[in-house]
This record gives sequence, C-alpha cells and structure tokens, in this order.
Amino acid sequence: MKLFKPFYIQPRFFYTGIAIVVLFALSYFIPVLFNVAQLSILVLILLFIVDFLIVFMGKHKIDATRNLPDKFSNGDKNQIHIDITNNYPFTIYLEVIDEVPEQFQIRDFKIKESVTSRKTRSIQYHLKPTERGEYYFGDLNVYASSVLNLVAKRFTFNGGTMVPTYPSFKQLKKFELLNINKNALEYGLKKVRRLGHSMEFEQIKDYVLGDDLRTINWKATAKKNQLMVNQFQDEKSQPVYSIIDKGRIMKMPFNGLSLLDYAINATLVMSNVVLKKHDKAGMLSFSKRIENVVVAERRSSQMQLILEALYNVKTDFFESDFSRLYASIKRHITQRSLILMYTNFETLDGLERQLPYLKAISKNHLLVVVFFKNTELNNLINNKAETIEQVYDKVIAEKFAFEKRLIVTELKKYGIYSILTTPENLTIDTINKYLEIKARGLL
Repeated sequence: MKLFKPFYIQPRFFYTGIAIVVLFALSYFIPVLFNVAQLSILVLILLFIVDFLIVFMGKHKIDATRNLPDKFSNGDKNQIHIDITNNYPFTIYLEVIDEVPEQFQIRDFKIKESVTSRKTRSIQYHLKPTERGEYYFGDLNVYASSVLNLVAKRFTFNGGTMVPTYPSFKQLKKFELLNINKNALEYGLKKVRRLGHSMEFEQIKDYVLGDDLRTINWKATAKKNQLMVNQFQDEKSQPVYSIIDKGRIMKMPFNGLSLLDYAINATLVMSNVVLKKHDKAGMLSFSKRIENVVVAERRSSQMQLILEALYNVKTDFFESDFSRLYASIKRHITQRSLILMYTNFETLDGLERQLPYLKAISKNHLLVVVFFKNTELNNLINNKAETIEQVYDKVIAEKFAFEKRLIVTELKKYGIYSILTTPENLTIDTINKYLEIKARGLL
C-alpha cells in the first residue's frame, strides 16, 4: 500500500498486523494472549521505525541505469540491461518496476533481486515489439528494503526515454550472403553455374561440347589450331525492386506480426542480399497512392535509405489500386527489372480483378508475385473432423487452400512467377527464388 511517493509499506507489515488482530480476538477466550498481543504490536512499531531509519539513512544509496539499444528490431527479442549499484553498508533487497512502453501492455512488470553492499548487479530482460514506431519508456522505479522488509524506499531513474522500432535488422545477420550460399542446398536450391553473354569479357578458353558456337574466337582458334571460345561474365547491377502492398488485406495478423510487417522484414533482408550480389536494390509501397519510393541503386547508403523508407510504411486500410501501380512502374522503371511484389490473394476472383495489370507489368519486367498461405486453414484441414459442423469447416478450408494453388497455376499460365509461402518462411523462400532466377539467367 503506497502512503506517499518516496516509500511504501511492505505486505509483511500488514500480515503481521493481521496476526496481532487475531491474537487480540483470541484473547477473549485465552486472556494470557492479550499481553502477548500488546507486546507484539509494540515490537512491530519499534521494528518499523528502525527499518524506516535504516532504509532512509543518507542520500543516493541506490544508483540505477537502464541501458537501451539505439533502436529495436521489430518481431525480434531486444535485450534491455539495468545496472543497479548498492551504496548501503548492508545487503539490500530490491523490487524493480520498469515502466515499459504501452505498446507491450505489460501491467505486472516486476523483478526481485538482492544486491550486497557496495556491489553492482546487472539485470537483463527482453522485449519483443510487434509494430514499428516510437516506443516511450517511463520511469525506472527501484524499491529498496532491508532484511526486515517492513518498509521500502522508492528510487526513480531514467524517465521519458524513446526508442524507435525499425524493421527486423537482426535478420540481416541470419541471412548473410555467404551463409545463404553455404546452406542453399538445405532449402532445395541447386547451385547452377551459368556463363553470361554480356559485353563484359572474362577469358578465352578451350571449346567444350555445349558451348555456344556464337562465342567462338576465330583468331585464337587459328593460332592454337583448335576451337577456342570467348567467355563472358554475367551481367551485373540489374535492378531488383521490392514492391509492398500496404492495403487492408496485408493487415492480417500472424504470430503477433501483420503480413505487412513480414513483407517489410523480408524486403530489408532481400535488399541486403541483392546488394551483396552486386545488383541494384530499390523499393516502393502502394495502396491508393505510390509511396516510400527508393530508386534502385548500388550506392553505399542504399541500405540506410531502404531502412528509413521501410520504417515509415503504414497501412491505410484501403483497397489497393493496381492500375495506379502499373502506371507508376511504366513511367518510372524503364529498365527491365526483377519485381518482387508482396501482396495477398485469398480467392481466384480476387486475382482475376488484378490480373490484367499483373500481365501488363510482366511484359516489360520479370514479375514474381509473393503471397501467403493461410496457416489457420491448414490447421482445420489437418485436424480430424468429428461433428457435422467440423466437416463443413474442413471442406470449406480445403476449398480455399485449393484456390490458393489455382492462383499459382493461373499466374504461371501467363508467365508470371509466384511464391506461395507461410509468413515465417517468407524471407528464405524469397531469397531462394531470387538466387534461382540469377542462376538460371532469367533476368
């Protein structure tokens, strides 16, 4: 129970008081307990005064610092450190209550620790944000009490600190290009060496069966009296755009994050991979308007530009305008590019409304439509149906899952590539598709 701001009385004081009241009540039947109860209440008051004086002696007896990262990574566990120093001449017992940002809705945050005299204790805890934006921390409250634990003094530190939450930059470390190449076979991607046919000359080599006859170097052939061919390097610095649908269909939640946030996290990782493969990375988002545009480049500051753009992507809950997207791509993306479009189609009818614009985009660019499996439907399909209602639910779920597969087939019919994936596998599936396209020389 808080009496006033600098301290509060510990529950032990009230529990002891309740016990004394019980003794007074029993003294009606056992008179000798009356004297015991009187003595007990006197001892309790004396101990309370002594404990109060001990805890409140001197100033700055507790020092505490909350150490926060410069920014949070969305969808990942972020570590917070609290360093507490005990300047009392005895062991102190602490109750740490950190006022975490309201987005986490944590109403019962409490850490109990003990710190010996003249020592510093480091405490760690983790927070996992599920949306981008600004996260404001309140006060760091530390309640200190002695071994008597009748009264606790309140110390307050680090009020009003803000930490921005960015797309999941921690995933960049998980999907570094070298690791992806090393582990590519685990995800079913075959390594394919393809000789390029750009104007970037690499070397002259002996002809082997299967080499393109158009690359024969006749001068070198005449000199060595055997067939020699020119070998060219793959064309580099090709534009790769990540296009994020931020309409209302992308607000669907999965494991705390929306589909939009999964697409944003995948875009950040993909951009890093694209730049490491010496291609140009760019992005934009669309709904009723085209926004957050970053032109595909290979400059050193490109990742920071993309990170800042992704930080500001917000859904507007409108129906996405694919016609406006097509017009913008035709006007501003003039070089043939790989376009990774993160969106979602639940039904074949939904696809057919936008199919004319997707076909128009794919005429000039290599279009990959990335959309999501409904994992809740998979749960219904895999569970055994025991009632008529469950049978109906299972049949409907199978119908929607079948329509997702029909969407893949429909896109393929018009030469449009697609990725049908679960949100948790979005990043690795998209990277594998990009590496496959590069290996096959489709772009």
